[in-house]
Amino acid sequence: MKKSISAIVYEAHGNPAEVLQLKKQSWPQPAPDDVIVQMLAAPINPADLNAIEGKYPGRREVPVVPGFEGAGIVVELGANVKNLKQGVLVIPPHNVGTWREALVVDASQLVEVPSGIDPLQAAMLKINPLTAWRLLHGYVELKRGDWVIQNAANSAAGRAVIQIASELGYKTINVVRREELVEELKQLGGDLVFIDGESLRDDVKEATSGAPIRLGLNCVGGESALRIANTLAFGGTMVTFGSMSLQPFKVPTGLLIFKDLRFRGIWINKWYDLATPAERMAAFKPLFEMTKRGLLKTQIEKAYLLGEYKQAVAHAAQNKRRGKIIFRFPS
Repeated sequence: MKKSISAIVYEAHGNPAEVLQLKKQSWPQPAPDDVIVQMLAAPINPADLNAIEGKYPGRREVPVVPGFEGAGIVVELGANVKNLKQGVLVIPPHNVGTWREALVVDASQLVEVPSGIDPLQAAMLKINPLTAWRLLHGYVELKRGDWVIQNAANSAAGRAVIQIASELGYKTINVVRREELVEELKQLGGDLVFIDGESLRDDVKEATSGAPIRLGLNCVGGESALRIANTLAFGGTMVTFGSMSLQPFKVPTGLLIFKDLRFRGIWINKWYDLATPAERMAAFKPLFEMTKRGLLKTQIEKAYLLGEYKQAVAHAAQNKRRGKIIFRFPS
């Protein structure tokens, strides 16, 4: 067994390319209820970069290892651990720092991944696909054939919404900013794809023959969020889970009075913390099944080794990517 591991660490908040360092750490030692997980993959999400910059809620005291998401195999068991075996693939919680070769974690906080799932895909299930699942299940009771509208449809969460909704029989209206994404998202399973703009409400009404849209998903904020809200039916709900435009969403009084719209929000890390193990597995189980059947897949643009962290975080910060940037660890 290794005597040390490599880990990415930051000792002060700031530009990720400037404050991150690659350091050696001692091989972790498990307490009786802990296990050691040898990491296989860990993506770079916008939330990771925001946390390093000091712009994310729940700032952890530095020095700290970043990384909210990942997957690895159990390689050591604490004396009291009976419900896990060595060699199983697991997803760790979001508060342990996954950008390292191995980590110690309470066994009860791990989610065991069924066999037959690519570790790289497993490493990206806990934030975006899980958010997409909760968006489609936590706010409006949908039936097959119902419409859902979302902006930032080309984001990782947006693509997961398309794939999950398609499997569940819901129809998606997908709003993007670039023409070249239209056909790509239709191929993924999006029923309708529109370029965001002032005519969105009329375009949607015409394309759906005026069908009621009771659920809107907002990851952009600002004027884009308002255009999504204006497409919703009386009594509809809009759920916000991001603010890519960095612009506030101002709700006109008329949408509250005359359309009785509901406005909600979700932070998947907080949902995860408050959920029981059974509630977590109730969400993960269908995601695992869809992943095994090839119906749910997160596109990867490039995988980097841990030592290539500067190139990796710079790549992850770029716009117009075609997939996630991920750290891949030698098995």
